[in-house]
Amino acid sequence: MAKFLDTTGVSYHLEQLIKNTEDQLILISPYLQFHKRVKDNLEHLHIRKKDIRIIYRENKLQVEESNWLESQIGIRTSLCNSLHAKCYLNKKEAIVTSMNLYSFSQQNNDEMGIYVTKEADEELYNDIRKEAERLLTISEEIRVSVKKVDKNIERQSEKTISKIALSKNTSNSKLLTTKELSQLTGLSSRKVNKWFSDKKLMYKKDDDWITTKQGKEIGGIEKSGQYGKFVVWPEDISEHIIE
Repeated sequence: MAKFLDTTGVSYHLEQLIKNTEDQLILISPYLQFHKRVKDNLEHLHIRKKDIRIIYRENKLQVEESNWLESQIGIRTSLCNSLHAKCYLNKKEAIVTSMNLYSFSQQNNDEMGIYVTKEADEELYNDIRKEAERLLTISEEIRVSVKKVDKNIERQSEKTISKIALSKNTSNSKLLTTKELSQLTGLSSRKVNKWFSDKKLMYKKDDDWITTKQGKEIGGIEKSGQYGKFVVWPEDISEHIIE
């Protein structure tokens, strides 16, 4: 019989599922940001030469995640552009859940899921496994490469943020969406979003845009709309975007 899991239950059973893997582990999650304990457990499986497969959607890993995956030569990664499902399984148990394999989700979101063992419900487990194997078949296997952190870009980003923070006008400035900032600056919305992402002022999680601590400090405010969360920014930031 399947067991219902809340957020804490999903995190606990996921960690146990990884630990209990005897041969093959499949992790399916659109977005990746590994919690330290998850990394430790995966490294232990890797050392023991277990078959570890990871399917994800967003090929924009943070440098730390990318470099860690590159170091785990035995972990095979695949991209699936249509992936939205989150599922984790070994050859004895499976979890189907709303939770990404993402530290933020595990620590901040309200999630739920279903835990299934092959012993208790073989038919349901086999259906889950069959779909996981289908996703493996249609996904494109890739090799994650090591990325370098550009210190010059980081220093320039910090300089820009400092200039914005010192500005006396942003607190009284009109708040604009990135689309409105795009129209104001003459840049595409994609380039404006990239500017904020590169400066580590906001990031994308699923279909939502989330502001970082630095982003909030310079006036970024999260709003909710028809298509999810977005961030509005002081109009005067446009001067820095086009510098």
